[in-house]
Amino acid sequence: MDVAATADLADAFEPRFAAGTLAVLGSRWLCMGRRFRFGGSCVTLQVFEDNSLVADEVKAAGQGRVLVVDGGGSLRCALFGGNLARAAQEHGWAGVVIHGAARDADEIDSFDVGVRALALSPRRAIKRGAGQRDLPLLIEGVRVQPGDWIYADRDGVLVSRAMLVLPAGT
Repeated sequence: MDVAATADLADAFEPRFAAGTLAVLGSRWLCMGRRFRFGGSCVTLQVFEDNSLVADEVKAAGQGRVLVVDGGGSLRCALFGGNLARAAQEHGWAGVVIHGAARDADEIDSFDVGVRALALSPRRAIKRGAGQRDLPLLIEGVRVQPGDWIYADRDGVLVSRAMLVLPAGT
């Protein structure tokens, strides 16, 4: 999927910010992976310092979607790393947005997937199988619902209630 720049999308659909159907998801994301720009409808996970569900999800068919993981903003351990980036690439995920930490940045950068995380941590997450899938998330004041559209590049991450397509000639 050819994805437009977030700045162009923000300009073209500016009235949607006031309507509450388009939002910027924070501004401090680390950018990793070979896809600097990615987008797609999202699958949501809510976990805390346990990446079992993250691992399960990226090993399922991604179909060009974006996995949004609310890790509670914890930076104590990484919810995503090189092995999971490989799985995400192999299973067709466009990208992964982690509201928490990642690790193995050099490995992640070698895979054709886009990854955004708040920080890096060398410590791995635990595996208890805890967490929830397909529920609305509240990340830094922005509501992210399953099926929302996520658009990301080095300028930031947009959350849209509907797919955004730039008008011809834009």
